[in-house]
Amino acid sequence: MTEEKKKSREISRKEFLKDAGLLVGGTAIGSTVLLAACGGETITETVDTTKTIDNTKTIETTKTVTTTETVEVPMSFPASEGYIVVDSTKCCRCLTCMLTCSLVHEGEQDLSLARIQITSNVYEKYPEDIDIQQCRQCVNPLCVQACPTGACHVDTANGNVRVIDESLCIGCKLCIDACPFIPHRTIWNAETNKATKCDLCINTPFWDETGGPGGKQACVEYCPMQALAFTDIVPRQLDTEGYEVDLKEVA
Repeated sequence: MTEEKKKSREISRKEFLKDAGLLVGGTAIGSTVLLAACGGETITETVDTTKTIDNTKTIETTKTVTTTETVEVPMSFPASEGYIVVDSTKCCRCLTCMLTCSLVHEGEQDLSLARIQITSNVYEKYPEDIDIQQCRQCVNPLCVQACPTGACHVDTANGNVRVIDESLCIGCKLCIDACPFIPHRTIWNAETNKATKCDLCINTPFWDETGGPGGKQACVEYCPMQALAFTDIVPRQLDTEGYEVDLKEVA
């Protein structure tokens, strides 16, 4: 990569982070802080920059100068009134949750349109071989902050659920890029060129049930292993394990 192209790429990333509210004092926030930021905590990250000064005279010496910079992330969103928690150890990877999700939202069974994802690693042993990757309804949603049109927003009329209004989506994918989780919890619909995400089944035109925090969620209802559950209690946010719970006693 040429120096000019490299510089252009770095500037583009810097501008994106700044636009998404993730750049403070010219310093990009690290992945640990991004995860913490989703959790609604004010997190401080110390960035150490080491500068080496070589003085070559009769004797070569090296002097190390260390500077410290502090980054703080503000929190300003009302918590969602609903969350989906999972027990990956009960999952049999039947993909019923994914097929049901796409069916009730899009009217077709298409794994690429599912707003919940099942990932597996054939090289791992049980119970580390399967993971359920659902939207966390983050307390501090970076996808919402990154959206330039308000398409990705907090739906205050429906329990503060983090949703995407596809009619306002311009297909910029900034909400997808902003999600710090892998795989991203915001999903790209290649058929409509729009972003989508879990809305706790608030808008399910192909399912005759009421969704949202006070209603039902299709993935929870139809999981044959009952590996998913709904809760109105905010899960632990400062790591990736807060939404993994023990559902062994659920029949």
